[in-house]
Amino acid sequence: MKAEKITEHKSVPADGSIIQFVVWKAPKSVPPYAHAFKFRLAYIQDGVRIVGFDNERGKGDHMHLDGEEFPYRFNTVEQLIEDFLSEVEKRRQS
Repeated sequence: MKAEKITEHKSVPADGSIIQFVVWKAPKSVPPYAHAFKFRLAYIQDGVRIVGFDNERGKGDHMHLDGEEFPYRFNTVEQLIEDFLSEVEKRRQS
């Protein structure tokens, strides 16, 4: 059984930045995750990723904020998107 796409979004605000995300649900969890979700969320300005949330085998859930990488604790898809958009909004206001 293949992964199922849960949600996908892409927008290009007037300033030319890109806000894009996609979340999939796998049939079962994939180590090292305790959950069955695969995700990729990005906020890009002038071709540079300013905010990113993703997970990959061997690295686990993490986020990229202003060029630095930090662990991220996944709870729910809704919380993931809310956390991502919150970080994007902080940078759009500055």
